[in-house]
Amino acid sequence: MRHTLLIRADAMQRITVINLKGGCGKTTISSNLASAYACAGKNTTLIDYDPQGSSMFWLNHRPEKAPKINGIAAYPSNRAVTRSFQLRLPQDVERVIVDTPAGLKELDLIDQLKGTHSIVIPVLPSSIDTHATADFIRDLYLIAKVQPKRTRLCIICNRVKANTLALRSLERFLAAMDIPVIARLRETQNYVKASEQGLGIHELGSAARDKDRSDWRQIIEWLDDQEQQRRLHVVADNS
Repeated sequence: MRHTLLIRADAMQRITVINLKGGCGKTTISSNLASAYACAGKNTTLIDYDPQGSSMFWLNHRPEKAPKINGIAAYPSNRAVTRSFQLRLPQDVERVIVDTPAGLKELDLIDQLKGTHSIVIPVLPSSIDTHATADFIRDLYLIAKVQPKRTRLCIICNRVKANTLALRSLERFLAAMDIPVIARLRETQNYVKASEQGLGIHELGSAARDKDRSDWRQIIEWLDDQEQQRRLHVVADNS
């Protein structure tokens, strides 16, 4: 029996940026992802589950003329409204970026990943971070029961300094992982400058280097391509 595959190019994609280790750049990745998709004309929502509220702080500083990003502060408990209403997504949303807190426990980890299509794991080039990330990836498979065919995993190396012992150690760790590394983001103050203005690094104009723009094009292309493949797998499994 022939099945007609109907997949809209703008169908909703939920991307969760997560690592149980704190300080690895989850908010930086989340805000730049949201900015990149908004600049590409996608109806984008940024959900901030971190009690520190860094993503919402960034969004509140976003210029009025910049492409709009809807924000949901998921960390406060508002007793005046139901939880489902508080987290309700706008109509026709195309990209949902989820910024998660550090140190999630088992049930919270499982709950955080519900409905996620892609998991982005930021990793810093340090032995502490690589060890913590290895444990976290194990938990994704054993506790959260992540299925690679339905939820794509990828790693983004953050704050990378070229030709250092820390980078070489990180590369050895990554080589042992069966998870794609989709970008190696260099350490630069441009991320700080962009964050202070509520912008993504690619929105800085001439201040952003070509490598920075290329890194983010590569990230977006990988995520969208993998989401298309995931949908194909789902259709094939259900046919």
